[in-house]
Parts: sequence; structure tokens; C-alpha cells
Amino acid sequence: MARGRQHRRTHGVTAVAGVVCCLGLGAAGCARSDAVAQGPPAGDPVQVLRTAADALVEAGSSQTRTSLEMATGGTRVTIRGEGVYDYRKRLGRLAVRLPQDPAGAADRRPITELLAPGALYMKNRGAGVPPDKWVRVDTATLSDGNLVTGGATDPFAAAEVLRGTRSAAFVGRTEVAGARVRHYRGTADLEVAAQAASEVNRGPLGAAAKGFATARVPFDVYLDDEGRIRKIRHRFSFVNGERQEPVAVASTTLLYDFGARADVRLPADEDIYAGRIAQE
Repeated sequence: MARGRQHRRTHGVTAVAGVVCCLGLGAAGCARSDAVAQGPPAGDPVQVLRTAADALVEAGSSQTRTSLEMATGGTRVTIRGEGVYDYRKRLGRLAVRLPQDPAGAADRRPITELLAPGALYMKNRGAGVPPDKWVRVDTATLSDGNLVTGGATDPFAAAEVLRGTRSAAFVGRTEVAGARVRHYRGTADLEVAAQAASEVNRGPLGAAAKGFATARVPFDVYLDDEGRIRKIRHRFSFVNGERQEPVAVASTTLLYDFGARADVRLPADEDIYAGRIAQE
């Protein structure tokens, strides 16, 4: 009888010890899982970022918001845009809003911009252009590769700058617009990016490599769990041709609502302004 009670007590202790052990192992397992979730992701950051643009092509399209901050001689100007982009057709549409006139005039009408392979189309451009006409700019002629000229960086060109990533490090995990993301910080080389970019961006990025004050571009980028860019911020630098003053540019592109409809139609030839554009 006593031996039976002792056996039951021993069995009970063993069972309790087993439960505690399982809980302990479970907690350790959770801790390890949490450590994996919070720790650095697998893969070399440089290689991960060099292929980030491919994930956008796979996604197809997205909505985008852009911000271009320019600072020179103590003056800072911010230009904002919003629209959609098709990464497979390399077509985008943005409504770009210029800052308020320094004289205090009413807000200017947004400029409608169409981004296309080799071209930038602008409507409501001003400078003597009729309001119902488009201005077409050949991006191959732009010394910045249209990373700055349009007041917004072409979202796919912004992604392809990462193909020239020279160095990069994982910063940590955070959130961007409600999406869990991995934050990376690094430096890209525009010459390397131009060589590795798709055909449509090879020329523009090559022009930017020569036109900017330096081909080195510091950046911060945030990738979601599918490897898609959710936010990217570049810091460019060029010299004002007229005043020979250095201009620092911070370009931020936010991407969201992947798969959004992106019906972008380019203007007909008769809708493109062929006259002279006034100097602003």
C-alpha cells in the first residue's frame, strides 16, 4: 500500500517535472523564434538589395507617393507627388505639387506627369505652355537621368539604383504604413547601377553617374516580407549650373497597394506642345 502511494507520488512528480520541462523548452523555442524574427535576415544585404527591383516587376504595379527635398544656400524646397506605376510596362502617372509661390500667391495647380521609357511628359507645366498641351522631355538628354528633374524620382529607376549597391547593412525591423519591413542602409554606385539596370534605365542612370557631383548615392530602404520595396530614400548631390552652388537632394519614394490598377496612356502627337518654353 505504502509502496503504491510512493509509486503514485513518484509518477506525479515525474509528470509535473515533464510538464515544466515542456514549458521550459516551449519558452526557449519561442525565445529562439523571436530571436530569429528580430535578428538579421538570411542573405547578404548587398545581394538582397541588388535584386529588390525584380520583386516590384513580379508585383506588377503599385500606388506611390514621392517627396523631393532640395537644399541650397540656406533655402529648402519640398516637392510632393502621388500616383500609380506599372513596373512591367515601365509606365507611371503622378500628380506633382510644387511648393507655394514665395510671394504668397495661391497654390499652383498640380503638374500631371507621365513616366515612360526614355521620356517624361508634363501637363500644366506653365512657362507659356497652353494648359491643354503636354511637354515631352527626352530623359536621355537629362544630366540627372530624370532622378530629380521632374520633381519626383521615377519609382522603378529609384529601385534600379539599388542594383549598384556597393555596401549595405541590416539596421533592424520596423513598420512602414502598417507593413512589417526590414530596414537596410547602404551606398550605391550609379555607374555600377547603370551597367546592371534594365535597358530603359541604363542610359538615364549612366547620365546621372556623370551629371551628379558624385556617383555614390547613400540610401535607406525598407523591404517587406516578400522582398518588395515599401520605402526608399536616396541622397543625391549636384552642382547648380548657373550659380555653381552645391545642391543636396533627398528623394523619398513610398510604395503601397501592390497590384493596383495602373492604366497609363501616353498623349497623342498632336497633343504635345512644339513651341518655345519660357525660362522660369
